[in-house]
Amino acid sequence: MDWRKGRRSSNVEDRRGRAPRTGFRLPRMGRSSGGFGGRRPRMGKRAGIGGLGFIILIVVMLFLGVDPSVLLQGMTTGMSPTQQMPAPPQSQSPEERELVDFVSVVLGDTEDTWRVLFEEMGGTYREPTLVLFSGLVQSACGLSQAASGPFYCPLDQKVYIDLSFYDELKTRFRAPGDFAQAYVIAHEVGHHVQTLLGITEKVMDYRRSTSREEGNKMLVRQELQADCLAGIWAHHADRSRQLLEAGDIEEGLTAASAIGDDRLQKQAQGYVVPESFTHGTSEQRVRWFKKGFESGDPGACDTFGASSL
Repeated sequence: MDWRKGRRSSNVEDRRGRAPRTGFRLPRMGRSSGGFGGRRPRMGKRAGIGGLGFIILIVVMLFLGVDPSVLLQGMTTGMSPTQQMPAPPQSQSPEERELVDFVSVVLGDTEDTWRVLFEEMGGTYREPTLVLFSGLVQSACGLSQAASGPFYCPLDQKVYIDLSFYDELKTRFRAPGDFAQAYVIAHEVGHHVQTLLGITEKVMDYRRSTSREEGNKMLVRQELQADCLAGIWAHHADRSRQLLEAGDIEEGLTAASAIGDDRLQKQAQGYVVPESFTHGTSEQRVRWFKKGFESGDPGACDTFGASSL
């Protein structure tokens, strides 16, 4: 990607090195349709943590492999939540600084793309915030750890990502390259577009009124649409600003294929359970990303009306 010439977004919030605020709740564990193939924080009312709740939280954190000291950093002082958080680390490697710069450019380019497309649809695009975190983060959707992968929270309209995920994308998922990294952000921004269009709320309402299996089918359509919307961004980034270079789309397709439900389940347990899919198969994810990229038309991303995915 020829990204260095791009505009930097001002909507990046750096929480790396900060402890989560107190008064959070643990999310219910489940697949995350707003996440990049990871767990989904379930939305609900916030609740404070009492003595017993705190002990349970520590036990759960240990079970999940999360260092409880991250939590304790924010609870051992008598300061307000905003004062508890230390500033992000000042000493960053050149590679880290470049990656933060890259993320800011990609986010800025999605803003430019969707601002124009919303205007063409007669609407106004409200830009999301992208939150950088390390290890553990509190969102309006609950407490999440880096192992859950990048995710979007519709309740605060923010995208969350631990940049260490990009190492996992390259090593575990075997999907290297800067465009593969950009695809991750564009996919989560796709969920933000769904929220602005009222799609996310409709999916949530449907899931509350139906069985888990039927709800999962709806999540698959939501995720595949986000893949298609990521392809829409790639189309306009290439046509309008010549951001893409040779091989970039192949990187994106590799990333889309790498995180299909069938492939991940096969790797994890040796077999697949289609009724538990929440993101779609590798083939489906590739197909819908390509459909968005080739058309550049958001109307082509109607996964909910498609008879075949």
